[in-house]
Amino acid sequence: MASENPFKSILKTLEKPGGGEFGKYYSLTALNDPRIDKLPYSIKILLESAIRNCDEFQVKSKDVEKIIDWENSAPKQVEIPFKPARVLLQDFTGVPAVVDLACMRDAMNRLGGDSNKINPLVPVDLVIDHSVQVDVAKSENAVQKNMEFEFHRNSERFGFLKWGSNAFRNMLVVPPGSGIVHQVNLEYLGRVVFNTDGMLYPDSVVGTDSHTTMIDGLGVAGWGVGGIEAEATMLGQPMSMVLPGVVGFKLLGKLREGVTATDLVLTVTQMLRKHGVVGKFVEFYGQGMSELSLADRATIANMSPEYGATMGFFPVDHVTLQYLKLTGRSDDTIATIESYLRANRMFVDYSEPQVERVYSSYLVLNLEDVEPCISGPKRPHDRVPLKEMKADWQGCLDNRVGFKGFAVPKESQKKVAEFTFHGTPAQLRHGDVVIAAITSCTNTSNPSVMLGAALVAKKACELGLEVKPWIKTSLAPGSGVVTKYLLKSDLQKYLNQLGFHIVGYGCTTCIGNSGDLDEAVASAITDNDIVAAAVLSGNRNFEGRVHPLTRANYLGSPPLVVAYALAGTVNIDFETEPIGLGKDGKKIFFRDIWPSNEEVANAVQSSVLPDMFRATYEAITKGNPMWNQLSVPSGTLYAWDPKSTYIHEPPYFADMSMSPPGPHGVKNAYCLLNFGDSITTDHISPAGSIHRDSPAARYLLERGVDRREFNSYGSRRGNDEVMARGTFANIRIVNKLLKGEVGPKTIHIPTGEKLSVFDAAVKYKSEGHETIILAGAEYGSGSSRDWAAKGPMLLGVKAVIAKSFERIHRSNLVGMGVIPLCFKAGEDADTLGLTGHEQYTIDLPSSVNEIRPGQDVTVVTDNGKSFTCTLRFDTEVELAYFDHGGILQYAIRNLINAKH
Repeated sequence: MASENPFKSILKTLEKPGGGEFGKYYSLTALNDPRIDKLPYSIKILLESAIRNCDEFQVKSKDVEKIIDWENSAPKQVEIPFKPARVLLQDFTGVPAVVDLACMRDAMNRLGGDSNKINPLVPVDLVIDHSVQVDVAKSENAVQKNMEFEFHRNSERFGFLKWGSNAFRNMLVVPPGSGIVHQVNLEYLGRVVFNTDGMLYPDSVVGTDSHTTMIDGLGVAGWGVGGIEAEATMLGQPMSMVLPGVVGFKLLGKLREGVTATDLVLTVTQMLRKHGVVGKFVEFYGQGMSELSLADRATIANMSPEYGATMGFFPVDHVTLQYLKLTGRSDDTIATIESYLRANRMFVDYSEPQVERVYSSYLVLNLEDVEPCISGPKRPHDRVPLKEMKADWQGCLDNRVGFKGFAVPKESQKKVAEFTFHGTPAQLRHGDVVIAAITSCTNTSNPSVMLGAALVAKKACELGLEVKPWIKTSLAPGSGVVTKYLLKSDLQKYLNQLGFHIVGYGCTTCIGNSGDLDEAVASAITDNDIVAAAVLSGNRNFEGRVHPLTRANYLGSPPLVVAYALAGTVNIDFETEPIGLGKDGKKIFFRDIWPSNEEVANAVQSSVLPDMFRATYEAITKGNPMWNQLSVPSGTLYAWDPKSTYIHEPPYFADMSMSPPGPHGVKNAYCLLNFGDSITTDHISPAGSIHRDSPAARYLLERGVDRREFNSYGSRRGNDEVMARGTFANIRIVNKLLKGEVGPKTIHIPTGEKLSVFDAAVKYKSEGHETIILAGAEYGSGSSRDWAAKGPMLLGVKAVIAKSFERIHRSNLVGMGVIPLCFKAGEDADTLGLTGHEQYTIDLPSSVNEIRPGQDVTVVTDNGKSFTCTLRFDTEVELAYFDHGGILQYAIRNLINAKH
């Protein structure tokens, strides 16, 4: 059991310069170990946490030694425990987390334990960054309309979270309308250094959204985990992780005239994708750091999931302290942060000689080499320099269907779709823009690109340019601060003039909440098979995510979004072709509307002020009228409503006993789905709208829910019945069993019947058959999404055999008791001659003690094939979860046993 901390001798007092003390802290320098000074800053955060939490039970002295010896131990893929300082949730992922906590209380109660023991043991920040549908985009009062709309549709969900904030200790709920979770985290929630009951320690956070990494730009170690893993962290379980390698990314020089932070992040994303950083930390350093604002750093850190790293980390320096002051943190807080980090040698002071850090590998980028660019049409790391965009678009039309191809026949490439828009004749061609959205936490937290977009709008309006009325334009900032500085700069009116009205403060187009296109536009696209385009300042552009009717989706900076909206097409060479005609009939080019770096810097300097941040976040503690009027039940056990289509008690603990069920193999399982590469969590568990012909739609209609009230899958994550039916319901999913047909169907192998995936899964279960999934590389990439693991488990999937897995998704599968297996290098379903029509048997020992992390297992089919896979339980702790039937069951049994 736990014992006294063996490192208590290095617990020191941090004195204030003028007398008194900041608090106690574990001093890394007091260990007098020369290896510590050479550690990457990001690894020092793991080290401090291990030392502070060392009890020789959950965290052991040998774990501390592994981290100190990082240079030698990291290449060996050793396992360490990590206890983050806090957990970050947003409402889409927070609802199922609170549902699970409420269920765990019920289960604890049934099994004779104290249900009130189920509480977060670390601070939990839950931000309701309600997703904003942009159907009322071109309206001055869009924000209020959207808030009313969201409260009307989501009052039950919001009320449930409000109940949770009262029922569970240690949980802060930030009401709707405050901003996107990651921007609120950056501007308000990020502590940088905690002072808890007089103990000082670095802020660190795991969040249930992969873009939690945005906080890395503030020098706070943070990354996305599955909702399942976050819940275990909340319950005091250490996270088990492989000690990561760290890529040192050296920055030199400064950005050239006209180049934005978005151009930089898309360049960095492509470089790191090529280098290969999955499962690694990336730590930025070098003389170029002084040229990067905190907002620029946060933009780069935000896109860590897109370049595949666990973190993109920027150590704390003077730029960080300036940002903390700008965002309204108190002088005392900032003094504590600087003093603590300097004392523990975790502060970078570029005025002093730098100790050469050791990194696993190195990259260098001269910022002067970055050029304007966008990424697409289907993946964030497919960067296209702006000057090459027209040629690249032509290539996409010509190429066979794939990440860079639409296979439009030559004779159809110049097709013109004639239609009438509100009585006016109109035309659509391939590559025409129908959605232009300034959206997403990646860019809307960055004043330079937001004010840059506003300056583009100003110049365009003054020259007489307009956006075509059928292009769906919207502006969804990440926090109310953006509104304040756009108004202060007197530039919002120009964005409004071009249709970029503020629609709300939350996730919009980037997560599929674009709302419907005008019926005339939608018909023109579908009737003529037009490859229509969306341009957004987001971080994800996977197929089917942004909008079902935009097959080409490009990521670009906010000012580029405005430029492409004005041009009306992505099929343009901005250097040689005009964007449009001005009021005097003169051709207006891209260079005529693009602001200089000096213009942008002046706007930022004069318009972005500390009082704006203070005023915005003071409102959090007060709530807002609609939130404050929500009435919620009291009591620590939730009163489930069986009629609810939003909040439903899931069956995870229905048959749970005190004895772990032990490991399970797979016997004569059928293949539910056979996939190729890059199946994302959007394919597995869509977050966007519920398709009218889907099993989820059928379920809702049977319960009297009107189609207009369907809402999105994301908003219904608290209902397992809806989410199980939404699993593999993406309309763009490609299942090899369908031989080329696209859509959320599969073949029921015994009968040859074509069914929805849900109906096929139900049929298999009713027949007593287990199922597995075959997949290619990068299975589960994209946003961390617990339902991408919970859904398949509820469908009866027992194992996934893939070429490779995205980090968080593999962990989530383990947490739900689904076996992840990897084909051996050079092998996959195709090379092994597997069609998916076979039955599969995977033998595992009946005792968890006979299973080793990463061991080989044999898979046998009913037609005589046999092949070896790697069992992707990566740690002993993951094997313990598997033994218990999942991470939540493991946590409950541990808490009950702790009572005795």
